[in-house]
Amino acid sequence: MELEIDGKKIGDGHPCYFIAEIASNHDGSLERAKKLIDLAKESGADAVKFQHFRTEKIVSKEGFNGLQAGFQARWDKPVCDVYKAAEFPRQFTKELKEYSEQKCLAFFSSPYDKEAVDDLESLNVPAHKIGSGDITWLEMIHYIANTNKPIFLGTGASTLEEIAEAVEIIKNTGNNRLVLLQCVTNYPASLDYANVKAMTLLREKFSTLVGYSDHTPGFIVPLASVALGGCVIEKHFTDDKTRKGPDHPFAMDAQDFKTMVDNVRLLERSLGKKVKEVYSEEKETVILQRRCIRATLDISAGEKITSGMIDVLRPAPLDSLPPKEIETIIGRITKQSITKGEALRVDLLY
Repeated sequence: MELEIDGKKIGDGHPCYFIAEIASNHDGSLERAKKLIDLAKESGADAVKFQHFRTEKIVSKEGFNGLQAGFQARWDKPVCDVYKAAEFPRQFTKELKEYSEQKCLAFFSSPYDKEAVDDLESLNVPAHKIGSGDITWLEMIHYIANTNKPIFLGTGASTLEEIAEAVEIIKNTGNNRLVLLQCVTNYPASLDYANVKAMTLLREKFSTLVGYSDHTPGFIVPLASVALGGCVIEKHFTDDKTRKGPDHPFAMDAQDFKTMVDNVRLLERSLGKKVKEVYSEEKETVILQRRCIRATLDISAGEKITSGMIDVLRPAPLDSLPPKEIETIIGRITKQSITKGEALRVDLLY
């Protein structure tokens, strides 16, 4: 299974695809957004992702009046005010997309209303992300799937039944370019609930590519995800975790992100392929560490081999007799003299 975004293949046999989730960490500044794109490129990202929402189309002021629970309980402003300050200025979209492309980074976003989808489609973004919170908004999922662009679907706080409904909606449009992202919807999320193995269940059950949208500290979860077959890692990205804003505190900075990418690349080198063979760097050590049948004393030509004349010792030249042959050579006659310590070979015996 594989798909392609801006010329980069994602899937089995390809390097992990890293998404730097800038989200609201642009803080309303075009220059900050560009700086974060620069840093994402330097840190090894393959794509940068933003979030396209308008506060009045994503949250209810009345609904959140007096309600500030979960991770939002730490916010020092009303929920609607935080969302308003975090909005992506849509007039930035075209310029940032072009800027990202100049840096050879894919640019896409999470659209949270149909107008946002249309705006992004007018610029021909290469993919869309559907956040975990919208997995039950099937009408919106259908609208995005109809673009026939690759979709990254977050599955945080979702049941298998809810995921199945969303996947069916997407696939029924004929769009099979889907990556399901295991996710825990908390900011930050705990390693105790990361449940990376659920990602493998999603792949088995829905026959899609999988990855992880990770909110846990560090890069343990990304390493585990790639080791278990994940092909996409998404991490929130900032240049300063001490800045004000809902996404800065739990995001990776540039050094964190680069360290993660570098370690995943090392992991990928070590994963190799589903082949068991004698590898090139073992071809000498296999001789040094394996045993063969060796003479424990000088043996004259024409003598009959007895158990007291031989032992199994290292090293084992390629043409030597292995230990499993010891019973078959007892009683054989030597063709020529064999010195103490010499490795026995087939051509030395009748």
